[in-house]
Amino acid sequence: MRYKELYFKKIVPELLKELECKNIHLVPKIKKIVINMGVGEAVADSKVINNAVNDLTLISGQKPLTTKAKKSEALFKLREGMKIGCKVTLRKDRMYDFLERFVMIALPRIKEFRGLNPKSFDGNGNFTIGIKEQIVFPEIDYDKIDMIRGMDITIVTSANNDKKAEALLTKFNLPFRI
Repeated sequence: MRYKELYFKKIVPELLKELECKNIHLVPKIKKIVINMGVGEAVADSKVINNAVNDLTLISGQKPLTTKAKKSEALFKLREGMKIGCKVTLRKDRMYDFLERFVMIALPRIKEFRGLNPKSFDGNGNFTIGIKEQIVFPEIDYDKIDMIRGMDITIVTSANNDKKAEALLTKFNLPFRI
């Protein structure tokens, strides 16, 4: 069953009972998923950012936005306006498709994976996962990458606390460490 279908047919009724919500609209849902890839090497070589953008496009199925430095930092040889990363925001169908591929395919491919840290919630019901290498995604061809890069994946939920958000994400089969 697809994740979007799973949410509306199975997860919503279960959470309605489990969290004792009075209204179906009070059941937490995933609003968006933001994937961020910082590319510190772009300071030395500006072409590196293009490879990161291509990788993120393959992973997300959507063209990412390049992020620029807000201010100059001499210590890092960084000038204001320099491209130093890229990010993409997924919503609706692409968001559910990405989450499904991430949980079913990418997470099992991570070396020495022991589960997601439940302390990675921010206090407002949002969860951030750090991935050390982009090659865990099947869309990335190992032979065609220039270097291994990490990324942050933030799952933004409508839950107002971490307990409700964890209940929601557990229903989506995210494996939390105990």
